[in-house]
Amino acid sequence: MIIKDITNLIEDIAPLSNAEGFDNVGLLTGNYQTEVTGVLVTLDTLEATVNEAIEKKCNLIVSFHPIIFSGLKKINGNTYVERVIIKAIKNDIAIYAMHTALDNSFLGVSAKMAEILGLEDLQVLIPKKGIIKKLTTYVPHKDAENLRKELFKAGAGNIGNYDHCSFNLKGEGTYRGNEQSNPVIGKKGKDHQEPETLISVIFENYLEGRILKTLNKYHPYEEVAYEIVSLDNAHQQVGMGMTGFLPVEAEPLDFFNQLKEKFNLKCIRYSEIKGKKIKKVAVLGGSGSFAISNAISANADLYITADLKYHDFFKAENKIILADIGHYESEQFTKNLLVDYLTKKFTNFAAALPAGRIILSNYNTNPINYY
Repeated sequence: MIIKDITNLIEDIAPLSNAEGFDNVGLLTGNYQTEVTGVLVTLDTLEATVNEAIEKKCNLIVSFHPIIFSGLKKINGNTYVERVIIKAIKNDIAIYAMHTALDNSFLGVSAKMAEILGLEDLQVLIPKKGIIKKLTTYVPHKDAENLRKELFKAGAGNIGNYDHCSFNLKGEGTYRGNEQSNPVIGKKGKDHQEPETLISVIFENYLEGRILKTLNKYHPYEEVAYEIVSLDNAHQQVGMGMTGFLPVEAEPLDFFNQLKEKFNLKCIRYSEIKGKKIKKVAVLGGSGSFAISNAISANADLYITADLKYHDFFKAENKIILADIGHYESEQFTKNLLVDYLTKKFTNFAAALPAGRIILSNYNTNPINYY
Protein backbone atom coordinates (compact mmCIF):
# COMPACT_ATOMS: atom_id res chain seq x y z
CA MET A 1 0.00 0.00 0.00
CA ILE A 2 1.61 3.26 -1.15
CA ILE A 3 0.66 6.88 -0.42
CA LYS A 4 -0.94 7.24 -3.86
CA ASP A 5 -3.40 4.44 -3.01
CA ILE A 6 -4.56 6.41 0.05
CA THR A 7 -4.80 9.75 -1.72
CA ASN A 8 -6.70 8.21 -4.62
CA LEU A 9 -9.40 7.12 -2.17
CA ILE A 10 -9.58 10.61 -0.65
CA GLU A 11 -9.77 12.19 -4.09
CA ASP A 12 -12.76 10.00 -4.94
CA ILE A 13 -14.79 12.23 -2.59
CA ALA A 14 -12.60 15.35 -2.76
CA PRO A 15 -10.99 15.77 -6.21
CA LEU A 16 -8.15 18.26 -5.96
CA SER A 17 -9.39 20.02 -9.11
CA ASN A 18 -12.43 21.11 -7.08
CA ALA A 19 -10.27 23.09 -4.65
CA GLU A 20 -10.41 26.88 -4.83
CA GLY A 21 -7.72 28.62 -6.87
CA PHE A 22 -6.13 30.31 -3.83
CA ASP A 23 -5.64 27.01 -2.01
CA ASN A 24 -2.63 24.71 -1.70
CA VAL A 25 -3.76 21.09 -1.71
CA GLY A 26 -2.30 17.66 -2.41
CA LEU A 27 0.93 16.05 -1.21
CA LEU A 28 2.93 18.82 0.49
CA THR A 29 5.88 16.69 1.64
CA GLY A 30 6.91 13.16 0.70
CA ASN A 31 6.61 10.92 -2.33
CA TYR A 32 3.45 9.31 -3.69
CA GLN A 33 5.30 5.99 -4.19
CA THR A 34 6.32 5.57 -0.53
CA GLU A 35 5.01 2.49 1.28
CA VAL A 36 2.61 3.48 4.05
CA THR A 37 3.18 2.27 7.63
CA GLY A 38 0.21 4.14 9.09
CA VAL A 39 -2.03 7.16 8.54
CA LEU A 40 -2.60 9.87 11.14
CA VAL A 41 -5.66 12.02 10.40
CA THR A 42 -5.79 15.55 11.79
CA LEU A 43 -7.38 18.94 11.26
CA ASP A 44 -4.05 20.80 11.37
CA THR A 45 -0.43 19.70 11.12
CA LEU A 46 1.62 21.16 13.98
CA GLU A 47 4.89 20.06 15.59
CA ALA A 48 2.88 18.09 18.15
CA THR A 49 1.05 16.36 15.30
CA VAL A 50 4.32 15.27 13.69
CA ASN A 51 5.52 14.02 17.11
CA GLU A 52 2.29 12.03 17.42
CA ALA A 53 2.85 10.51 13.97
CA ILE A 54 6.40 9.51 14.94
CA GLU A 55 5.19 7.97 18.20
CA LYS A 56 2.43 6.00 16.49
CA LYS A 57 4.66 4.94 13.57
CA CYS A 58 2.57 6.72 10.94
CA ASN A 59 4.56 8.01 7.97
CA LEU A 60 1.57 9.76 6.35
CA ILE A 61 -0.33 12.66 7.91
CA VAL A 62 -3.68 13.41 6.28
CA SER A 63 -4.46 16.97 7.29
CA PHE A 64 -7.52 19.02 6.44
CA HIS A 65 -5.67 22.37 6.54
CA PRO A 66 -2.45 22.71 4.49
CA ILE A 67 0.56 23.55 6.64
CA ILE A 68 2.07 25.31 3.61
CA PHE A 69 -0.49 27.83 2.42
CA SER A 70 1.54 30.63 0.86
CA GLY A 71 5.02 30.40 -0.61
CA LEU A 72 8.06 29.71 1.57
CA LYS A 73 11.26 31.51 0.60
CA LYS A 74 13.31 30.10 3.48
CA ILE A 75 13.06 26.97 5.62
CA ASN A 76 15.30 27.61 8.61
CA GLY A 77 12.99 26.91 11.55
CA ASN A 78 12.07 30.48 12.50
CA THR A 79 8.30 29.88 12.22
CA TYR A 80 6.03 27.03 13.28
CA VAL A 81 5.39 26.26 9.58
CA GLU A 82 9.10 25.90 8.84
CA ARG A 83 9.67 23.79 11.95
CA VAL A 84 6.86 21.41 10.99
CA ILE A 85 8.26 20.97 7.48
CA ILE A 86 11.79 20.37 8.75
CA LYS A 87 10.64 17.80 11.32
CA ALA A 88 8.41 15.99 8.82
CA ILE A 89 11.17 15.74 6.21
CA LYS A 90 13.79 14.65 8.76
CA ASN A 91 11.52 11.83 9.90
CA ASP A 92 10.34 10.79 6.41
CA ILE A 93 6.74 11.76 7.13
CA ALA A 94 4.53 12.76 4.21
CA ILE A 95 1.83 15.42 4.63
CA TYR A 96 -1.27 15.51 2.46
CA ALA A 97 -3.99 18.19 2.62
CA MET A 98 -7.32 18.58 0.81
CA HIS A 99 -8.86 21.71 2.44
CA THR A 100 -11.31 23.41 0.02
CA ALA A 101 -11.46 20.27 -2.15
CA LEU A 102 -13.24 18.65 0.80
CA ASP A 103 -15.16 21.88 1.54
CA ASN A 104 -16.64 21.59 -1.96
CA SER A 105 -17.58 17.92 -1.57
CA PHE A 106 -21.19 16.79 -1.08
CA LEU A 107 -19.75 14.34 1.48
CA GLY A 108 -17.41 16.88 3.04
CA VAL A 109 -17.16 19.41 5.86
CA SER A 110 -20.59 21.02 5.62
CA ALA A 111 -22.24 17.64 5.08
CA LYS A 112 -20.70 16.43 8.36
CA MET A 113 -22.01 19.53 10.15
CA ALA A 114 -25.48 18.83 8.71
CA GLU A 115 -25.27 15.21 9.85
CA ILE A 116 -24.38 16.22 13.41
CA LEU A 117 -27.35 18.61 13.44
CA GLY A 118 -29.72 15.99 11.97
CA LEU A 119 -30.65 18.11 8.95
CA GLU A 120 -32.75 16.57 6.17
CA ASP A 121 -33.23 17.21 2.41
CA LEU A 122 -29.69 18.48 1.95
CA GLN A 123 -28.66 20.77 -0.91
CA VAL A 124 -25.41 22.58 -1.74
CA LEU A 125 -25.58 26.24 -0.74
CA ILE A 126 -23.27 27.59 -3.49
CA PRO A 127 -23.06 25.09 -6.38
CA LYS A 128 -19.69 25.29 -8.13
CA LYS A 129 -19.49 26.36 -11.77
CA GLY A 130 -16.94 25.52 -14.45
CA ILE A 131 -16.22 21.92 -13.47
CA ILE A 132 -18.54 20.10 -15.90
CA LYS A 133 -17.43 19.10 -19.40
CA LYS A 134 -19.23 17.44 -22.29
CA LEU A 135 -17.83 14.79 -24.61
CA THR A 136 -19.32 14.21 -28.03
CA THR A 137 -18.09 11.38 -30.23
CA TYR A 138 -19.24 9.38 -33.26
CA VAL A 139 -19.14 5.58 -33.42
CA PRO A 140 -20.53 2.84 -35.71
CA HIS A 141 -24.01 1.73 -34.62
CA LYS A 142 -22.85 -1.75 -33.65
CA ASP A 143 -20.19 -0.39 -31.25
CA ALA A 144 -22.31 2.34 -29.62
CA GLU A 145 -23.76 0.30 -26.77
CA ASN A 146 -20.40 -1.07 -25.62
CA LEU A 147 -18.68 2.33 -25.84
CA ARG A 148 -21.46 3.96 -23.80
CA LYS A 149 -21.15 1.23 -21.16
CA GLU A 150 -17.38 1.76 -20.82
CA LEU A 151 -17.71 5.55 -20.67
CA PHE A 152 -20.26 5.14 -17.87
CA LYS A 153 -17.82 2.88 -16.01
CA ALA A 154 -15.18 5.61 -16.32
CA GLY A 155 -17.49 8.08 -14.60
CA ALA A 156 -19.25 9.82 -17.49
CA GLY A 157 -23.00 10.39 -17.59
CA ASN A 158 -23.66 11.25 -13.92
CA ILE A 159 -26.21 14.00 -13.25
CA GLY A 160 -27.27 14.45 -9.62
CA ASN A 161 -29.20 11.34 -8.53
CA TYR A 162 -29.01 9.80 -12.02
CA ASP A 163 -26.28 7.90 -13.82
CA HIS A 164 -25.85 6.32 -17.28
CA CYS A 165 -27.11 9.59 -18.81
CA SER A 166 -26.36 10.22 -22.48
CA PHE A 167 -27.82 11.70 -25.65
CA ASN A 168 -27.71 9.60 -28.82
CA LEU A 169 -28.48 10.50 -32.41
CA LYS A 170 -28.16 8.32 -35.49
CA GLY A 171 -26.62 9.71 -38.64
CA GLU A 172 -24.05 9.04 -41.32
CA GLY A 173 -20.31 9.65 -41.09
CA THR A 174 -17.94 10.01 -44.05
CA TYR A 175 -14.17 9.71 -44.30
CA ARG A 176 -11.29 8.73 -46.60
CA GLY A 177 -7.96 7.42 -45.38
CA ASN A 178 -4.63 8.31 -47.03
CA GLU A 179 -1.90 5.86 -47.99
CA GLN A 180 -0.55 5.76 -44.43
CA SER A 181 -3.95 4.96 -42.92
CA ASN A 182 -5.17 1.57 -41.74
CA PRO A 183 -8.97 1.89 -41.61
CA VAL A 184 -10.88 -0.64 -39.51
CA ILE A 185 -13.91 -0.15 -41.76
CA GLY A 186 -13.52 0.77 -45.45
CA LYS A 187 -10.43 0.92 -47.67
CA LYS A 188 -7.58 3.42 -47.78
CA GLY A 189 -7.90 5.97 -50.57
CA LYS A 190 -11.63 5.30 -50.93
CA ASP A 191 -14.51 7.50 -49.78
CA HIS A 192 -16.51 5.66 -47.15
CA GLN A 193 -19.93 6.26 -45.64
CA GLU A 194 -20.70 4.63 -42.29
CA PRO A 195 -23.95 4.63 -40.27
CA GLU A 196 -22.84 6.14 -36.97
CA THR A 197 -24.30 7.07 -33.58
CA LEU A 198 -23.51 10.43 -32.03
CA ILE A 199 -22.95 9.91 -28.29
CA SER A 200 -22.88 12.88 -25.94
CA VAL A 201 -22.10 12.56 -22.21
CA ILE A 202 -21.10 14.97 -19.43
CA PHE A 203 -18.40 14.40 -16.81
CA GLU A 204 -16.52 16.24 -14.06
CA ASN A 205 -13.34 17.88 -15.31
CA TYR A 206 -11.02 15.82 -13.07
CA LEU A 207 -12.15 12.69 -14.98
CA GLU A 208 -11.03 13.94 -18.39
CA GLY A 209 -7.87 11.83 -18.61
CA ARG A 210 -9.75 8.67 -17.61
CA ILE A 211 -12.59 9.43 -20.06
CA LEU A 212 -10.24 9.99 -23.01
CA LYS A 213 -8.24 6.85 -22.20
CA THR A 214 -11.49 4.85 -22.19
CA LEU A 215 -12.70 6.47 -25.41
CA ASN A 216 -9.51 5.60 -27.30
CA LYS A 217 -9.42 2.08 -25.89
CA TYR A 218 -12.98 1.08 -26.77
CA HIS A 219 -13.64 3.13 -29.91
CA PRO A 220 -13.02 0.92 -32.96
CA TYR A 221 -11.59 3.57 -35.31
CA GLU A 222 -7.90 4.17 -35.93
CA GLU A 223 -8.50 7.92 -35.60
CA VAL A 224 -11.19 8.83 -33.07
CA ALA A 225 -13.26 11.94 -33.77
CA TYR A 226 -14.48 13.68 -30.62
CA GLU A 227 -15.18 17.08 -29.11
CA ILE A 228 -14.81 18.22 -25.50
CA VAL A 229 -16.36 21.49 -24.35
CA SER A 230 -16.54 23.14 -20.92
CA LEU A 231 -20.02 23.98 -19.64
CA ASP A 232 -21.14 26.91 -17.50
CA ASN A 233 -23.68 24.73 -15.66
CA ALA A 234 -23.38 24.74 -11.88
CA HIS A 235 -22.76 21.31 -10.37
CA GLN A 236 -25.59 20.77 -7.88
CA GLN A 237 -23.57 18.29 -5.77
CA VAL A 238 -20.27 20.17 -5.66
CA GLY A 239 -19.81 23.48 -3.91
CA MET A 240 -19.49 25.41 -0.67
CA GLY A 241 -21.91 25.08 2.23
CA MET A 242 -25.14 23.17 2.60
CA THR A 243 -28.78 23.74 3.49
CA GLY A 244 -31.22 21.37 5.15
CA PHE A 245 -34.31 21.22 7.32
CA LEU A 246 -34.75 20.40 10.98
CA PRO A 247 -37.17 17.51 11.53
CA VAL A 248 -39.14 19.78 13.87
CA GLU A 249 -39.27 23.58 13.90
CA ALA A 250 -37.38 25.00 16.89
CA GLU A 251 -37.18 28.15 18.97
CA PRO A 252 -33.78 29.81 18.40
CA LEU A 253 -32.50 29.60 21.98
CA ASP A 254 -33.70 26.00 22.32
CA PHE A 255 -31.83 25.14 19.14
CA PHE A 256 -28.73 27.01 20.34
CA ASN A 257 -28.69 24.81 23.44
CA GLN A 258 -28.68 21.74 21.19
CA LEU A 259 -26.01 23.31 19.00
CA LYS A 260 -23.76 23.99 22.00
CA GLU A 261 -24.17 20.42 23.20
CA LYS A 262 -23.59 18.72 19.85
CA PHE A 263 -20.57 20.84 18.93
CA ASN A 264 -19.22 21.17 22.51
CA LEU A 265 -19.26 24.97 22.29
CA LYS A 266 -18.18 27.44 24.95
CA CYS A 267 -20.17 30.21 23.29
CA ILE A 268 -22.15 31.23 20.21
CA ARG A 269 -21.95 34.70 18.68
CA TYR A 270 -25.22 35.47 16.95
CA SER A 271 -27.26 38.27 15.38
CA GLU A 272 -30.64 39.58 16.52
CA ILE A 273 -33.36 36.93 16.82
CA LYS A 274 -36.65 38.88 16.98
CA GLY A 275 -38.75 35.79 17.67
CA LYS A 276 -37.87 34.02 14.40
CA LYS A 277 -38.33 30.24 14.58
CA ILE A 278 -35.86 27.90 12.91
CA LYS A 279 -36.76 25.30 10.31
CA LYS A 280 -34.31 25.69 7.40
CA VAL A 281 -30.62 25.85 8.34
CA ALA A 282 -27.58 26.75 6.25
CA VAL A 283 -24.10 25.63 7.34
CA LEU A 284 -20.58 26.29 6.08
CA GLY A 285 -17.49 25.12 7.95
CA GLY A 286 -14.67 27.59 8.48
CA SER A 287 -14.69 31.24 7.38
CA GLY A 288 -18.12 31.78 5.83
CA SER A 289 -18.93 35.49 5.79
CA PHE A 290 -18.80 35.47 1.97
CA ALA A 291 -21.91 33.24 1.87
CA ILE A 292 -24.27 35.31 4.03
CA SER A 293 -26.16 36.60 0.98
CA ASN A 294 -26.40 33.04 -0.39
CA ALA A 295 -27.93 31.80 2.86
CA ILE A 296 -30.47 34.64 2.75
CA SER A 297 -31.28 33.87 -0.91
CA ALA A 298 -31.81 30.22 0.04
CA ASN A 299 -34.47 31.37 2.55
CA ALA A 300 -32.58 29.84 5.47
CA ASP A 301 -33.77 30.85 8.92
CA LEU A 302 -30.31 30.37 10.42
CA TYR A 303 -26.78 30.38 9.01
CA ILE A 304 -24.08 28.59 11.05
CA THR A 305 -20.47 29.36 10.17
CA ALA A 306 -17.35 31.00 11.67
CA ASP A 307 -15.02 34.00 11.62
CA LEU A 308 -17.74 36.63 11.23
CA LYS A 309 -16.55 40.19 11.82
CA TYR A 310 -18.46 42.90 13.65
CA HIS A 311 -19.98 44.43 10.51
CA ASP A 312 -20.90 41.01 9.10
CA PHE A 313 -23.65 40.68 11.68
CA PHE A 314 -25.42 43.76 10.27
CA LYS A 315 -25.83 41.85 6.99
CA ALA A 316 -28.49 39.69 8.62
CA GLU A 317 -30.94 42.57 7.95
CA ASN A 318 -33.53 40.78 10.13
CA LYS A 319 -33.90 38.24 7.29
CA ILE A 320 -31.80 35.52 8.90
CA ILE A 321 -30.07 34.64 12.16
CA LEU A 322 -26.29 34.48 11.86
CA ALA A 323 -24.44 32.19 14.29
CA ASP A 324 -20.65 32.14 14.59
CA ILE A 325 -19.58 28.99 16.44
CA GLY A 326 -15.81 29.27 15.86
CA HIS A 327 -13.51 28.10 13.06
CA TYR A 328 -12.13 25.01 14.77
CA GLU A 329 -15.51 24.14 16.25
CA SER A 330 -17.25 24.20 12.88
CA GLU A 331 -14.64 21.90 11.29
CA GLN A 332 -13.80 19.68 14.26
CA PHE A 333 -15.62 16.58 12.97
CA THR A 334 -13.83 16.64 9.62
CA LYS A 335 -11.08 14.32 10.83
CA ASN A 336 -13.72 11.87 12.11
CA LEU A 337 -15.31 11.96 8.67
CA LEU A 338 -12.01 11.06 7.01
CA VAL A 339 -11.14 8.28 9.46
CA ASP A 340 -14.59 6.71 9.09
CA TYR A 341 -14.43 6.93 5.30
CA LEU A 342 -10.93 5.45 4.95
CA THR A 343 -11.55 2.74 7.55
CA LYS A 344 -14.69 1.65 5.71
CA LYS A 345 -12.84 1.58 2.38
CA PHE A 346 -10.08 -0.61 3.75
CA THR A 347 -12.53 -2.92 5.50
CA ASN A 348 -14.63 -3.33 2.36
CA PHE A 349 -11.72 -4.01 0.03
CA ALA A 350 -9.43 -5.87 2.46
CA ALA A 351 -6.60 -3.54 1.47
CA ALA A 352 -2.99 -4.17 2.38
CA LEU A 353 -3.07 -1.45 5.04
CA PRO A 354 -5.06 -2.67 8.09
CA ALA A 355 -7.93 -0.39 9.08
CA GLY A 356 -6.35 -0.15 12.55
CA ARG A 357 -3.44 1.79 11.04
CA ILE A 358 -5.76 4.69 10.18
CA ILE A 359 -5.54 6.70 13.38
CA LEU A 360 -7.53 9.70 14.58
CA SER A 361 -5.19 12.29 16.05
CA ASN A 362 -5.71 12.85 19.77
CA TYR A 363 -4.16 16.30 19.66
CA ASN A 364 -6.48 19.31 19.86
CA THR A 365 -5.04 21.82 17.40
CA ASN A 366 -7.42 24.67 18.26
CA PRO A 367 -5.20 27.74 18.95
CA ILE A 368 -8.03 29.65 20.65
CA ASN A 369 -8.81 29.48 24.35
CA TYR A 370 -11.88 30.82 26.15
CA TYR A 371 -12.06 32.38 29.62
